[in-house]
Amino acid sequence: MKATTARFAILALAFATLAVPARAKDWVAYEGKQGPGYGKHIVFVTGDEEYRSEEGMPMMAKILALRHGFKCTVLFAIDLKIGAINPDEQTNIPGMEHLGTADLVVLFTRFRELPDEQMKHFVDYFHSGKPIIALRTATHAFNYERNPKSPYAKYSFRSEDWPGGFGQQVLGETWINHHGRHKKEATRGLIDGRNKDHPILRGVQDIFGTSDVYGVKNLPADARILLHGMALTGLNPGDPPNLEKSLMPIAWVRHYKSESGKTNRIFTTTMGASVDLLSEDLRRLIVNAIYWGLELEVPEKANVEYVGPYEPIPYGFGEFKTGVKPSEHEL
Repeated sequence: MKATTARFAILALAFATLAVPARAKDWVAYEGKQGPGYGKHIVFVTGDEEYRSEEGMPMMAKILALRHGFKCTVLFAIDLKIGAINPDEQTNIPGMEHLGTADLVVLFTRFRELPDEQMKHFVDYFHSGKPIIALRTATHAFNYERNPKSPYAKYSFRSEDWPGGFGQQVLGETWINHHGRHKKEATRGLIDGRNKDHPILRGVQDIFGTSDVYGVKNLPADARILLHGMALTGLNPGDPPNLEKSLMPIAWVRHYKSESGKTNRIFTTTMGASVDLLSEDLRRLIVNAIYWGLELEVPEKANVEYVGPYEPIPYGFGEFKTGVKPSEHEL
């Protein structure tokens, strides 16, 4: 009788297990097979409410894995209730532990306030002295309002203890304003002639994006400007410039020595919306920056051809595709 009861218990447990399917991973990974990046691990940390990093970064990760050989892991802001990507979720990016094996991080977040156990992985990575590639809203990547006593509150974009927070102190700028008219004036990238021979600009000529030029006013003297942004009078590549608007830096590099005593290679661009990445040379600029960050030889003309279709939706608040699971980005 006891043996029979035990068998029924085991069967019941088995059926109960089958009735509740295992939850899919909260991130997506692409394994490079061959190329200059083979053996190097890139982690993309995404999570912004407006510029569709959850669309653009998987596309870039596929290019880097299949065209260049890198291993790429893409992390997302996840709604735990349904296990789907939700860029409006500011307090949860599962998989941050992957930064422990990262050789380079691509950061594209906006106003995140991660739990301390998640944020610690980012701070540990930063203090390791490894490279950081920062896109668009990464200048205001963090915003601690719910837990101002967190040990990481100083990373907030309006920090007074560490003026300007992570953006200002490490990347070189925090959030200032929309210099170009938001959703009205596109951006034309202009190469800084003093730095035209920088390897990140190799093979880069034509950069255009419909996101506007961000204001920049606090850039430190050690920042080396690669591109300036010119505001256009409309959203088309052929629209004339708005001559009443000054040029603004939109891409630069610097080296930052953290409190750990180690130095990070930093590349920042205030472009990078998913629709901006329709620009072949903007994709190439970012790929080149990754090679530079890892101290690899930058290709003469990096292959940035899409892997599969890429049809980004226009940027905007509340306009993301709902219910998308990370697994839907798998190859």
